[in-house]
Amino acid sequence: MSVRTFRCASDALPDETVDAVVIGGGAAGLNGGLMLARSRRSVVVIDSGTPRNAPAEAMHGFIVLDGTPPPDILKRGREQVRQYGGRVVFGEVASAEPAAPAADGDLRFAITLADGGTVTARRVLVATGLRDVLPDVPGLAEHWGHGVVHCPYCHGWEVRDEPIGILATGPASVHHALLFRQLTDDLVYFTRGTDLDEDTRARFTARRIRIVDAPVQDVVTGEDGGIAGVRLSDGMFVARRVLAVATGMQARTDGLDGLKLPMEDLPDNMGRRFASGTAGTTEVPGVWVAGNATDLTAQVGASAAAGALAGSHINALLAAADTDAALAAAQGGTTA
Repeated sequence: MSVRTFRCASDALPDETVDAVVIGGGAAGLNGGLMLARSRRSVVVIDSGTPRNAPAEAMHGFIVLDGTPPPDILKRGREQVRQYGGRVVFGEVASAEPAAPAADGDLRFAITLADGGTVTARRVLVATGLRDVLPDVPGLAEHWGHGVVHCPYCHGWEVRDEPIGILATGPASVHHALLFRQLTDDLVYFTRGTDLDEDTRARFTARRIRIVDAPVQDVVTGEDGGIAGVRLSDGMFVARRVLAVATGMQARTDGLDGLKLPMEDLPDNMGRRFASGTAGTTEVPGVWVAGNATDLTAQVGASAAAGALAGSHINALLAAADTDAALAAAQGGTTA
């Protein structure tokens, strides 16, 4: 599967300790960085340049920006972070871990990039997003983001009235089928060995959702380069123009082992995420998480909102830490 990357000029890493490093340059990370920069915090956003929605032609389901190509949104987001003094650095995080505290006891974190660059921060916001794991069906991955879709709210309108097939991956696919049935009258559910009880079969029949139990052999590409249909193990061909898949969703964790962030599995093998609390707080002091890295089903708008909330929370706790340091300095007979 080819993935487009969205890169532009990279800012330099600062030598001095910054207030916050944001790991991830998608909607959550950029909005978190924006809130911090607008609060006059020194902030560095580290962007791998490989967002989850890279294959998509446009982003949908977010008022005002609906229909905007993802590269345009990210470009504008970076510009806005920089407008307030924030830095956006392109690179992969090789390691992130707690460092020796400052003289006043405040937290410190050391972030090292794959190219050897380093930066020290007082706080960290993890907004790495997630990876979609597709079922191992030959011919499927090459159509990801075009003829193969996962979200009825992100892509449903664009595939309305098309012959759609649901490639079942587990219990979540049943719900998936009912949502896509709202978008087309021609829906086929390929069970692919997953369980489908009699009650669900009856409900599908009532909604005129055709059920195919024969194993799927591969996805067939048509002469136009799009999906032509699905070939079954018995040789039968089922014509489809679109395939919908409830992907496995795995939070991106590369380079983050040193933070020792707790993770948790979602039910029904839906995926694995970073555990978080209110405003993206984690069990690790000084580290927050926002966006798809912790909320696997969040769309762009929800991820951006989570980043903003986490950024404002980080700023609030930094303000309290700054005040504590100033008070301790004043009581010690020095000026902060």
